[in-house]
Amino acid sequence: MVAAVAPVPSFDLALNDEQQLVQRTARDWARERVLPLAAEIDETGEVPRELVREMAQLGFMGINVPERWGGAGLDMVAYVLVMEEVNRACASTGVILSTHVSLATAPLARFGTDAQKERFLVPLAKGDRLGCFALSEPASGSDAAAMRTSARRDGSSWILNGTKNFITNGAFADITVVFAQADAAKGHHGIVAFVVEKGAPGFTVGKLEKKLGIRGSDTAQLHFSDVRVGDDHRLGDVGDGFKVALTTLDGGRIGIAAQAVGIARACLEDSLGYAKEREAFGQRIADFQAIQGKLADMATEIDAARLLTWKAASLRDRGERHTAEAAMAKLFASDVAVRASRECVQIFGGYGYLRDFPAERHYRDAKITEIYEGTSEIMQLVIAEQMLAGAKA
Repeated sequence: MVAAVAPVPSFDLALNDEQQLVQRTARDWARERVLPLAAEIDETGEVPRELVREMAQLGFMGINVPERWGGAGLDMVAYVLVMEEVNRACASTGVILSTHVSLATAPLARFGTDAQKERFLVPLAKGDRLGCFALSEPASGSDAAAMRTSARRDGSSWILNGTKNFITNGAFADITVVFAQADAAKGHHGIVAFVVEKGAPGFTVGKLEKKLGIRGSDTAQLHFSDVRVGDDHRLGDVGDGFKVALTTLDGGRIGIAAQAVGIARACLEDSLGYAKEREAFGQRIADFQAIQGKLADMATEIDAARLLTWKAASLRDRGERHTAEAAMAKLFASDVAVRASRECVQIFGGYGYLRDFPAERHYRDAKITEIYEGTSEIMQLVIAEQMLAGAKA
């Protein structure tokens, strides 16, 4: 007997007027303000704080947060449009935005109490404060349930101890969504999520990582040594921390898929421009069939990645389950970005290997999209698990 198959959800490919306006605004700003600074941001490794302030003024830092809580009240599709444009210009600036929106404001908007939203979400949405998400640890990345950071009840408070690793925005964030194990015997059912503010006694920034790419964003270790937080800083119910993390990552993966699309688009546009100018054997290299094949494949794959990303975003906007779709978008888009960056370097030839040209930066920036917020291998597991669960239903 053949099991019943659920109908494939449809989604509208046409952007509405509001989404088109957001896209144009982000594209113009990224082209005029971000792109001219991208090489310098990468070279110096400095966080572009002025650009972050400008993103706040444009409403990007709270783009998905309801207006009631200081945000722009726009949908997930609008967010991925912004993410693509910003990352086409500079992936470092893009990941700062992604972490703040997808991983800091999103769980507060979904799981926070009204009091928590007023205290933490409003300043995050307005861009007055920067957020980060502390899940990974030195000994647990993909296996997040194996975390060692502990949370011990002490009256009406909790005492946090442990170390978090690879935390984007970690050094400069004002508000951290952190996950800790309150009952190791319960495994992932014992994890609790908290909101910790910068300056809390015992909460310190450790090592700043030196990275291959996205060098203009900070990636830090965070240390918690007897950090006391009130129960009013607990996000969600006791034991629901793992659910908070996974739900948040579903949205975060859509954002990273959009980042990968933006990086891949930068590779295509830069390759196309160079191929039209560079001459060899008496003609433009754009006239060679080998180069045309590379450009055609890049364009086709980027469009497919974009559509997967829009689909996942559309499902999230409609409140429909999108775990598999988010994983598919991230898996495919990150693979496309890495391939596009490799071809970009190849099209530029020797110049692609030089720091004077953008190709090598795209190559370095693209790789991380296959790793953070769930490696490609984890994405495959997520997709397969969702398929198998559906087959059993």
